[in-house]
Amino acid sequence: MSFTFFQSIWTIVVMITFLGIVVWAFSSKRKAAFDEAARLPFEEDPKTDNNKTASE
Repeated sequence: MSFTFFQSIWTIVVMITFLGIVVWAFSSKRKAAFDEAARLPFEEDPKTDNNKTASE
């Protein structure tokens, strides 16, 4: 078994992993979760009182 064989196997493993991530990312089952995550920057932050000190 030569080094070239292991390089070929590694290339196939990485390609399958990449394709698995792409299928997972574009899966319709994940759409709701990704839509919710996309709206996070536009949601209101909870009001906090920045005038309080640590001793209060």
